[in-house]
Amino acid sequence: MFDVSPRQPLRAALMSLVLPGYGQFYNGELDKAVWLFLAFAFLCVPGMALVGLYLPPAWTMPALGVSVVAALGTWGYAVVDAWRGARARPDYLPRPWQTGAAYAVAFLVCNGLALPLLVDTVRSRQMESFSIPSASMEPSVLRGDILFADKRYNCPGCKQQIRRGDVAVFTYPNDRTRLYIKRIVGLPGDRVETRGAAVWVNGVALSTDPVMSGAVTETLDGRRWQVLRGGTGSTRAPEEAPPDVVLTVPPGQVFVLGDNRGATTDSRRFGPVPMADVAGRARQVWWSSGPEGVRWARLGAVVE
Repeated sequence: MFDVSPRQPLRAALMSLVLPGYGQFYNGELDKAVWLFLAFAFLCVPGMALVGLYLPPAWTMPALGVSVVAALGTWGYAVVDAWRGARARPDYLPRPWQTGAAYAVAFLVCNGLALPLLVDTVRSRQMESFSIPSASMEPSVLRGDILFADKRYNCPGCKQQIRRGDVAVFTYPNDRTRLYIKRIVGLPGDRVETRGAAVWVNGVALSTDPVMSGAVTETLDGRRWQVLRGGTGSTRAPEEAPPDVVLTVPPGQVFVLGDNRGATTDSRRFGPVPMADVAGRARQVWWSSGPEGVRWARLGAVVE
């Protein structure tokens, strides 16, 4: 038989601060605890993924902001509600299931199993965030960008197949613990030729601009992007310039290049990349900062 045990407001509030709904569980409000936890978990993980993947790019940043505010609001409501609920229970009689073991199991299941599993599922199958540490993809992707990549790409049953011109995230062939980001310019069977920073795919030059330092526009399959041929940000000596390449891309592989041609390690050095190692397509920048501070104009920029 349980004795009367008044609920302690501070304990209830702190429990919901640690995990939304946990304070309500302490107060004996099991239904409310479950719904608060589910609402918070959805807003923090799959909700933001849905916003990033399915809304038009122009709406993404405002919608992500709304999602963050909604998640924080749910968390704050859980804390305040737990405090008030505890104050309203000075003569509370604990339920039979309210034991120390039940509290521990609930915390471990929610915080140690459910949330990590949800995050891992979204990261592996929907969307993942990446921080860019190098200048190899400038000017399309800058050092200091944080972007999200669409993981519904190049996977069994996925509708999004690899295309020429995609900016893709893939496993680096020479160190499989690292991920690289480059632009795909050659598909299986394509004949790719590079001379310096200039590129030809199936005999067609990607750029008709004069070969010189600075930015030029490349076009492939109707898609356009800017390329730096002067190697801005490069620490590589002239004698270390990548070799010229003439090859036919083998079956099941793709040829990748960095947009900053003089400051990138790409397929000119490590060869074509297995298509199975292409893990996602860069979609949109959600944060960017550099020595000059926050690059506000890049927030929400679509990666072309």
